[in-house]
Amino acid sequence: MSRYTGSTFKKARRYGFSILETGKEFSKGKKRTTAPGQHGARRSKLSGYGQQMQEKQKVKFMYGLTERQFRNTYARAKKIKGITGTIFLQQLESRLDNVIYRMGLSLTRQGARQLVSHGHILVNGQKLDIPSYSVKTTDVISVKDKMQKNDKIVEALASNAATVEFVKFDKAKMTGSLVRLPERKELNQEINEALIVEWYNRLIK
Repeated sequence: MSRYTGSTFKKARRYGFSILETGKEFSKGKKRTTAPGQHGARRSKLSGYGQQMQEKQKVKFMYGLTERQFRNTYARAKKIKGITGTIFLQQLESRLDNVIYRMGLSLTRQGARQLVSHGHILVNGQKLDIPSYSVKTTDVISVKDKMQKNDKIVEALASNAATVEFVKFDKAKMTGSLVRLPERKELNQEINEALIVEWYNRLIK
């Protein structure tokens, strides 16, 4: 299944959830209670199955993954000892494209993925163009010299909207790292990862 490339705002409205985690998708800071389209107001109450699927979909769109990538990430998380839902979110947060976003080098995860895919990011001094690479705490991440004055990167760093405590980034040296795995309380509190666990537990044994 291909990656969704349509309107982020439309998806955010459908799920009543900020895909960008900034709330910018909702006018005047208010979430809409109806889905997009002229029949959005007719949306019925979801069943338990529907709630699980919706939770999976909104988190998948938030991180910008295909269904196969999302499911494979969950399968890896399930094999690690601990709370599966939390480990799953940590695995998503450890992706190189997401770490680039968290460092503030892009205003969106999609933009961060493009920086990686186009070969503008170095890991331990070597070009790495694989967005799904799982970043380790020992990795040193930097921006190629020719991209350090890029307008979009400069704009993103100036906004400083996405930085979090579990990553660090030195704007002077244009280098950073994943300090540690995030704690659950540091991640989006609107996500109910237990519903995603229930969804995939039916499929992955």
